Amino acid sequence: MRILLVHQNFPGQFRHLAPALVARGHKVMALTAEKNQQSTAIRTFRYPMPDTPPDPRQSRLGTTYTAMTDRAHRVARAAVQLRDQVGFRPDVIFGHSGWGETLFLREVWPEARLLVYAEFYYAAQGLDVGFDPEFSRNDLGAQLSVVARQGHLALALVQADAALSPTEWQADTTPASLRNKITIIHDGVDTDALRPDAGARYRLPNGHVLRAGDEVLTYVARNLEPYRGTHIFLRALPEVLAARPQAQVVLIGADGTSYGAGPPNGTWREVFLDEVRDRLDLSRVHFVGRVPYRDFVALMQISRAHAYLSVPFVLSWSMLEAMAMGACIIGSRTGPVEEVLRDGVNGRLVDFFDIEGWSEALTDALAAPERHAPLRIAARKTIVENYDLHSVCLPRLLRFVEKA
Repeated sequence: MRILLVHQNFPGQFRHLAPALVARGHKVMALTAEKNQQSTAIRTFRYPMPDTPPDPRQSRLGTTYTAMTDRAHRVARAAVQLRDQVGFRPDVIFGHSGWGETLFLREVWPEARLLVYAEFYYAAQGLDVGFDPEFSRNDLGAQLSVVARQGHLALALVQADAALSPTEWQADTTPASLRNKITIIHDGVDTDALRPDAGARYRLPNGHVLRAGDEVLTYVARNLEPYRGTHIFLRALPEVLAARPQAQVVLIGADGTSYGAGPPNGTWREVFLDEVRDRLDLSRVHFVGRVPYRDFVALMQISRAHAYLSVPFVLSWSMLEAMAMGACIIGSRTGPVEEVLRDGVNGRLVDFFDIEGWSEALTDALAAPERHAPLRIAARKTIVENYDLHSVCLPRLLRFVEKA
């Protein structure tokens, strides 16, 4: 089959699927944004982005839709070149719906089967918007803005022959009238590569070497921000460090903003750290920024307790990967987390806003690793049985694409 994968940050969610399709003899090409510089063995074509984003004063509530259709227009023009100059006519197009890239591709290749990766469908109530009133307003203006953002997502699903979501919770954010198009298949976790390692080591920026068995508390997010509960974690830390004088805390994450609004000044890390700075032993709190993937792996193998918080939003790969490596997960009692993590079975759950509860749960996990050992074993078992890349997810992903 001839297969076109479309993702502005390719390979993105297709990082395992793309090479697997090639290995099965399919002709696979990718279409991505010109600014994406990730390396891949897949033959890749790039589309240019508009020089300037739409002016909200002119497009008003249509700002997001305008931006997405601007991108879709560029993608379609690149697709025409791919068709007419390269001669590529895909049997299947599989693209992420989040940035509007698939919206006009049926006009270029009407005979192709169109699949979309439906990661999340925004809602004015009940999901991320308004969940944390400290950072997210939920008045009529905010609700209207969110509803307007649904436009390109709905259109992508209406056009698609079939869609895929990585989790049940994420699929269920989609309106009931479109939900029947969605198949649930996670991207997969390579549990052969991601496993416990008693010999794991990580050198902190100050030169101190952490080893498996050390009293290490970890936290991971792409960016340190409210959507991933950075403020709750840092507010819980003073009590944890006071109770555990030997504990070391390592936070992976950059100072940007992936989701939601940015801080009024500086970075969210600075804003939240300033709240508790005078109650923390900062010599034991290590902000390491973004790290190479091998360092993330080592830290998850070393971690005695790993905090994962998220508002009702997309579930991070990092939580499942940490579970595969036998980390003891203390997770937020929010929908996407609860789908995977069961309190007292394969991890611990704490109410997102319960700072005292977080302090107690994290302290307990650091203080009693033997008592939490069964949770670690069960965490890995959960991932091996339900999310393993090679035995569970990849075969299903291949069938999803190939049944076209």
